[in-house]
Amino acid sequence: MKINKSILTGIGIALFLIAFIVVKLMSNKKSVEEKIYIPNIDAPVLVEVVSPTMHTFEDEFSYLGTFEPFRQNLIGAEGNGRVISMNVSEGDQVGQGSVIAKLDDEMIKLQIENLEVSIEGQEKDDDRYTTLSNQNAAPAVQAEKAKLGIKAAKIQKKQLEKQLRATVIKAPFAGVITKKLIDLGSVIGAGSPVVEITDISKLKLTVNIPERDIQKFKLNQAISISSDQATSTLSGKISNISVQADKSHNFKVQITVNNANKALRAGMYGSAVIQSDYSVANLSIPRKAIVGSLKNPQVYVVRDGKAKLVSFAIGLSEGDVIEVRSGLRAGDKIVVRGQINLRDNKNVKIAQ
Repeated sequence: MKINKSILTGIGIALFLIAFIVVKLMSNKKSVEEKIYIPNIDAPVLVEVVSPTMHTFEDEFSYLGTFEPFRQNLIGAEGNGRVISMNVSEGDQVGQGSVIAKLDDEMIKLQIENLEVSIEGQEKDDDRYTTLSNQNAAPAVQAEKAKLGIKAAKIQKKQLEKQLRATVIKAPFAGVITKKLIDLGSVIGAGSPVVEITDISKLKLTVNIPERDIQKFKLNQAISISSDQATSTLSGKISNISVQADKSHNFKVQITVNNANKALRAGMYGSAVIQSDYSVANLSIPRKAIVGSLKNPQVYVVRDGKAKLVSFAIGLSEGDVIEVRSGLRAGDKIVVRGQINLRDNKNVKIAQ
């Protein structure tokens, strides 16, 4: 069987075109891959380090802590229904008793109206039965049943009125809306969280006090408070002293501070300051080395070319210097710059 030369030629051209397209696509793929930047996750991060040094704290002792809100609560709904009005947004300032949201109350109002009609009828029946009973024309028990029915209906009305009041969600205290958890049209049930309200008209400064100093603190004692964000020294009052130390033998002391002008915010650093009649010399590190929160202070320590996240116990503070009570050694290399790019066991390179 003879094959037409033109067919063979066409097949050859088609195969050539397919091969050309495949080669071209492979070439384009390689070119694109060369242009895409793929970071080397194992590349070391450049960091600056210091070693803990001895520092003498004297004259006055300063204990570093974090300001917390005076009150912060999730406000829940007492009733069920669909949200028909939402009066607040995140960041809004609300006063005590301000209406936050309103639920659909039409069915409850109709039930109350129906019950009022029923009570009116029962009261008329009671009048008739009482009159007939006085005339010995009807048993006295019928009049008593009518009176009991009226009492039961009035109790039911009070329950419905309480449900009606529960359709209006109000702020239990003044503060700022820090979270809005529902929106217009949401269908919620009793207990569903609606908003979070945070009150910072006062703040609570929580500091960790070493066992050696805890006797200097008494309930209701006035304490001087300093903060980088405050233009002057503030006055606080000790509101709570922990009765049990943590594993580092520190006691939590809580100090209430007035913040009427909202100069301070929750989460900021603050220091409780007391006068001292003795000095303390101990290892210290710069405050800027701390990562995380003061509830669980940590630093990155360079060991064998890697950054290790290490927890430690803090004590006194003086300016930008923080006392190390335990967890770190004098020869440790503490990262003070470059932490933002670090994670535990990340390769690092120390800047010279």
